[in-house]
Amino acid sequence: MKTQLFTGYLRCIIGLLLITLSMSTKAISSTFDHSHALLNQVLNRHVVVFDNQRKSAVDYQAIANQPKRLDDYLAQLSAVTPTQYASWDSDQQLAFLINAYNAFTIKLITDNIQAFNRGEAQSIRDLGSFFTSPWEQSFFKLLGKQRSLDWLEHKKIRVDFNEPRIHFALVCAAVSCPKLRSEAYQASQLNEQLENQTRLFLSDRDKNGIDETGIYLSKIFKWYGDDFNGIHTFLRHYSDALTDSASDAKSLTHSKLPIRYTDYNWALNTTGVN
Repeated sequence: MKTQLFTGYLRCIIGLLLITLSMSTKAISSTFDHSHALLNQVLNRHVVVFDNQRKSAVDYQAIANQPKRLDDYLAQLSAVTPTQYASWDSDQQLAFLINAYNAFTIKLITDNIQAFNRGEAQSIRDLGSFFTSPWEQSFFKLLGKQRSLDWLEHKKIRVDFNEPRIHFALVCAAVSCPKLRSEAYQASQLNEQLENQTRLFLSDRDKNGIDETGIYLSKIFKWYGDDFNGIHTFLRHYSDALTDSASDAKSLTHSKLPIRYTDYNWALNTTGVN
């Protein structure tokens, strides 16, 4: 009898602990703003979109002049714990990581805006040192540790998510990068945003298209070719974006056109440096 009472008591305690843990996890998860409202405000104010939504430029100087919204958003990102992050669904996690990459890239530029103003830097690549590239510098805190942009892209996003479209969402502050959207990525519409971003990038004829010699593509496809599980196969899903004619679309579908890669313009994607 005592054994039965003890067993029942133990089950009750375990049940209460599980309920408490579940409630605690939900409470932790709800503390982060998954609308990314502060980043939305920064992007809405300071990103200029043009060329039928295919390109954008960033007013880094204006962000540097009034950094509070961006800094407050970055503080929100840095406050997220690994336990909190683990409690989210995959779309919340990926939106968080994409926004973090883009927001910390903006921060890297604005923190060095005077170097651009003085002509000491022309692109993000000029912000590295003799020993490390700018992407290797651990200049921000994320998920409990000091991190770099390289860690965020290559050791986190590309490792944890089988999602090639992220290469059109992560923006490295260069003219040849995909455009920076004037809105934050959000879990509730992440698939639609990534799909739209992919189609816009592929329809930018300065970067991708088909001509008389075959397919010409951004070097992003060369650098990350393995992520696409066959570039030709990937492109066939977006023939309407990559091509401007029915004949080109047919050629893309029924034959393996040769691919060449365009030069990458690393100049800063800015509206102007004062």
